[in-house]
Amino acid sequence: MASPTTIYTAAAIHTLDPSRPDAKAVAVRDGRVLAVGSVEELQRIEGATVDGSLERFTLLPGFVEAHCHAMAGGMWLHTYCGYFDRQGPDGRVWSGCRSMDDVIERLLKADARMTSEGAGPDEPLLAWGLDPIYFPGERLVARHLDRVSTARPILVMHASLHLATVNKALMEAEGITPDTDMDGVPKDGSGWPIGELREPAAMSLAGTAFRKFWGRTKSEDSLRNFGNKARNTGITTLTDLGNRESAKESEIERFRWVVDQEGFPARVSVFHMPVPGTPEALEQAAADVVASRGASSAKLRFGHVKLVIDGSIQGWTARLRWPHYLDGGNGIWVVPPEQVTDILRPYHEAGLLIHVHCNGDEAVDVWLEAVESLLAETPRIDHRHTVQHCQLTSPDQYRRIAALGMCANLFSNHTFFWGDQHASSTVGPDRAARMNSARTALDLGVPLSMHSDAPVTPLGSLHVAWSAVNRLTATGVLLGPDERISVAEAIHAITLGAAHQLKMDDEIGSISPHKHADLAILEADPFAIDPAGLRDVPVWGTMLGGRLFPAD
Repeated sequence: MASPTTIYTAAAIHTLDPSRPDAKAVAVRDGRVLAVGSVEELQRIEGATVDGSLERFTLLPGFVEAHCHAMAGGMWLHTYCGYFDRQGPDGRVWSGCRSMDDVIERLLKADARMTSEGAGPDEPLLAWGLDPIYFPGERLVARHLDRVSTARPILVMHASLHLATVNKALMEAEGITPDTDMDGVPKDGSGWPIGELREPAAMSLAGTAFRKFWGRTKSEDSLRNFGNKARNTGITTLTDLGNRESAKESEIERFRWVVDQEGFPARVSVFHMPVPGTPEALEQAAADVVASRGASSAKLRFGHVKLVIDGSIQGWTARLRWPHYLDGGNGIWVVPPEQVTDILRPYHEAGLLIHVHCNGDEAVDVWLEAVESLLAETPRIDHRHTVQHCQLTSPDQYRRIAALGMCANLFSNHTFFWGDQHASSTVGPDRAARMNSARTALDLGVPLSMHSDAPVTPLGSLHVAWSAVNRLTATGVLLGPDERISVAEAIHAITLGAAHQLKMDDEIGSISPHKHADLAILEADPFAIDPAGLRDVPVWGTMLGGRLFPAD
């Protein structure tokens, strides 16, 4: 006897399935889509019942966020001091810090609160979201944080998560001195570190504070916050794109304990982040990632790989082709270019999907050359290796991406959050106008997705799509009008395009028979409104596997 079938009616259903792109009803059985069509057509299914609770909404495939991080749910355990207003998972709206004085004032309040709650002077003050690029002129460094405390260690992670600023007390406690010789530790004219730590190797010098910052984000509550924020923004599939411990049994169990619970409202794909090592160590690490696939479930996926090879453009640590940055400098290699192919070889040979962080176009060159070498050694069909961020990628690089069978996942939100600064400070108006060039990528046949990189920018696929469709900066400047794409193309990128890059397009990404009944439930039709209002479409909630999850 067949399981019960529920027919959900709606004001509009956009399936993204070309065989039936629009419908008025969807039939769900056993958590999957049974059929779509008119109410009359679906009522012919024996024993089906009609549920009209969604009849005033527009239904789309659940949004797929193919580049974000599980720590987005745990960052709110630290003090937020970013430039833009942000809403935490508990609904609290944190006002943006619009000046250096605002940042100092927020940190002073956090320090006072810690003291009143009994935290000793050795307990570090941890904060996040800072981006000095918004404050022209003097850069916030250690001596500014010393206004907050000369005794308590302070670590403030930048919005990009590629840099941190620390105070003198922390440097003294961790032995960061003029003798510290490391790329990523800038110094003043007298040879003293200024308190800025650039990229992981330098940031790790922050020792206890650095470990506590990331350790606090690995709680079960952090994961639950991650899922709740997804539900509130229409996302039904998330990624944890870069987890060094994803093949460890303890980390696998942490994810399984939370994500596989019936009440967790999203699917999660966890990508392993490899580290350099001997050939033998890399072979074993690849074998461990392959083995971790056995812990996957309907809601949780293990067994993919993500490597970071450069930094962030707004932090001046991404690697750019000549003429580099406007000031003539260039960024930092997180992984030396000559090591990239060797690090990734065992993962490619094991048949794993590989995504690589490449903000700058020089980094894209390194990744493309590595893929060419790996495919020459070990040919693979339908590998779907992906360039992540891909911000300054040029037409010649997009042609190579398409020819190599690769994908691109663009950080479209950058146009809004940093477009003004890129045009004036980092790369100039011409290169800023071609950043995140979705139109060029699609015209050259590149499979495309777009992302928020939460917590770097807020989790929310409609804002990601809005950024690609409108290409407006925070001050309202239209940046790169020729790179705009249509609403339909943007919605495809945040659904089927992202599902394709995760190798999940046979399960999610469209409202199609056989696929999971994962839906974004919207209070307006994004195809029927002015595209300028796309990011403001209210989200009622989601459906995951046939179960409704109203937004909080």
